[in-house]
Amino acid sequence: MSSQVLGRLKRSVLVTSTGASTRIEGARLSDEDIEKLMRGISIQKFADRDKQEVKGYYELLQNVFDAWKHIRFSENTIKHFHKELLKYVQKDRLHRGEYKKTENKVHMIDAEGKSVGILFDTTPAYLTPKEMQELVEAAQNAFKENKYPPLLIIGNFLVEFLKIHPFQDGNGRISRILTNLLLLHSGYQYMPYVSHEKLVEDNMYLVQLPFVPASKAEYDINKMQPDETILLTMYPEIARCVSCNTCTKSCPQDIETMKYIQMAVRGDIARCAEISFDCIQCGLCAMRCPADIKHYHVSQLARRLRGKYIDPKSKNLSNRLKEIENRKYDDEINKLMKMPKKEIIDLYKSRKIEAEEGKGLGGD
Repeated sequence: MSSQVLGRLKRSVLVTSTGASTRIEGARLSDEDIEKLMRGISIQKFADRDKQEVKGYYELLQNVFDAWKHIRFSENTIKHFHKELLKYVQKDRLHRGEYKKTENKVHMIDAEGKSVGILFDTTPAYLTPKEMQELVEAAQNAFKENKYPPLLIIGNFLVEFLKIHPFQDGNGRISRILTNLLLLHSGYQYMPYVSHEKLVEDNMYLVQLPFVPASKAEYDINKMQPDETILLTMYPEIARCVSCNTCTKSCPQDIETMKYIQMAVRGDIARCAEISFDCIQCGLCAMRCPADIKHYHVSQLARRLRGKYIDPKSKNLSNRLKEIENRKYDDEINKLMKMPKKEIIDLYKSRKIEAEEGKGLGGD
């Protein structure tokens, strides 16, 4: 490729990587917004902090891409990166380039940027300088000894770095900057032309950390009756609910979790199922509950009971199931599997939905 093409590609990656890395941390600027910002075009609709963080990341990453051969991997470099990363962020001016002085924890953040739960504790502040010195020296020695593949050394360093969480803020972004530097030092000289940050953003998904063992009642749905006591019988701990609303505040789906537990206590299966319909079973509610309620198992049973016993059955459901079993739709299914994603979306939006013939118990 010509130098002009490579130059344009590098600028594109700078925008894409900056956008992905800062959005992971809660910023809301699109790649188009970032490109305008770096061209000096004013953007009024976003918080100043979003623009401050984006500008710091963009300039730091650009410096790494342009001068990586002259940047030594060391503690001083890491601290300098942190100072440069946050140089435009006014709220972080007191701790730029300095290890944390107070304890920090890794939080689960929702779409609004609010904490919905603590994922894990990090290294205490008083141990951070010692552990960072040991970590960097261990990585430096590993690179010199060349006993292990560089990708393994880099991956191990990043995991331990994030486990320590040495700075009050900006640890995730610094880890991604360091990823670029260490990969370039290890011979991956195409890093300015690909965005690993975008791969991270596109493949992020909600997980439950740490794992919370949740006891689930054993039952045979075919032998149950949807009476007012069934949920309380299968999950008696719901009677211990103290209405603290921690479960609702913890829910990344904005479900009124406490409300559906109250419906379960009252025996209103239909309402419990309805309110909890968007539950993704992440377990954050159970993790934070002082009464040790397994909310998502309770709501799952309510939805199963409503679907089997309460809601009216579609008159065509049995016929359609038989047709599927007889492989009537194999050709159409194969056609769908080969169809472009956009056509499938358009087809889904224009589908005809069978109208409800009646309302079940507790229906809308």
